[in-house]
Amino acid sequence: MGRGWLLRLVIAFGFAQGAVSMARPAVSYRALSLGADERAIGVIAGVYALLPLFAAVPLGRRTDRGRCAPLLSAGVVLIAAGCALGAAAGSLPAMAAWSGVTGLGHLCFVIGAQSIVARRSAPDEQDRDFGHFTIGASLGQLVGPAAAGLLISGHDGALGRTSALALAVSAAVAAVSLTSLWRIEERGGARPVRRARDRVPVHRILRTRGVPAGIFVSLAVLSATDILTAYLPVVGEHRSIDPATIGLLLSLRAAATIACRLVMTPMIRLVGRTALLTGTCLLAGLLCAGIALPLPVPALAAVLVALGFCLGVGQPLSMTTVVRAAPDGARSTALALRLTGNRLGQVAAPAAAGLVAGVAGVAAPFVLLGVLLVAAAGLGVRAGERRPGPEAAPDPAGRRRERQRA
Repeated sequence: MGRGWLLRLVIAFGFAQGAVSMARPAVSYRALSLGADERAIGVIAGVYALLPLFAAVPLGRRTDRGRCAPLLSAGVVLIAAGCALGAAAGSLPAMAAWSGVTGLGHLCFVIGAQSIVARRSAPDEQDRDFGHFTIGASLGQLVGPAAAGLLISGHDGALGRTSALALAVSAAVAAVSLTSLWRIEERGGARPVRRARDRVPVHRILRTRGVPAGIFVSLAVLSATDILTAYLPVVGEHRSIDPATIGLLLSLRAAATIACRLVMTPMIRLVGRTALLTGTCLLAGLLCAGIALPLPVPALAAVLVALGFCLGVGQPLSMTTVVRAAPDGARSTALALRLTGNRLGQVAAPAAAGLVAGVAGVAAPFVLLGVLLVAAAGLGVRAGERRPGPEAAPDPAGRRRERQRA
């Protein structure tokens, strides 16, 4: 099987994620220019995940019954529209609404893309392919915040105008990803339509061993990445760190994540999946708590590089965990449930972060993230004790048949 589809998917994901990663700090800065405080920033960051929270499972059901590729194009259109209309918004409610549209577009893209990887990868290729797939996200997270920081800092200091410019550029970057979506999925790869009575119930998927652990680890890791992106600009404002430096710090974190995913396979061979996942979650929790300290910029950069490397493990391995554990014929729905958990974290974590920041200061949310990641490490250990290793992936013959259909 050729690997061109994976390369095109990585490129498309890089542009789509780059647009979102530019937009997230730009939204925070634009909201600050409109008079938002820490609580309002938390609410706007939470609205980004609100629509996806309700849409993920229906979209996963639809993907289990048919093709994945249409979701990619729909997602790009929604991301571009949300960014462009956010640039023109003149009030905090409007900023929140268009942030929600951007979040819905990102969800559509990610569900479709993850389902393509799950269908077209053999069981023994899934860790590698999901790791390579998430490099696209890391590339976007590498370039996006730095570009946003340069656009916002590179003019006369009118924060509202420069943040609107960064959002408009984000819309254009999202549109570029459409050029890489050609033949991502062959039309002949569509799955047969499943009858409604053949659907695996959501409660059965959630009770499947390994699925809850994968969902929670993913929730914790994504919440850490999300709050870093949304709240590091606020920390920078309070510590007099300019937006260009904040953008560079976020990009260093993303670069470390890319480095982690490039060496994911040898790390798994060296220490095993469970030890790697739980160890990096534990260390990431300690590093997140360290951001709350009044560190100088070089020390903060070192913490973020180490944190980015640790956070690079959680997303691809949680995808593989969920795909391998899910009942046959419901993997897209299981991945959608994982994304629902992600979005639940993106709603609850920023809201909690905003509340904590309003009471205890802008660095306090990072302590909250540290606790969440340590809890994820503990759950990962327990799940690893109960679950068979990766060599015991269920029903490999059935998955080979599905690859042939794709």
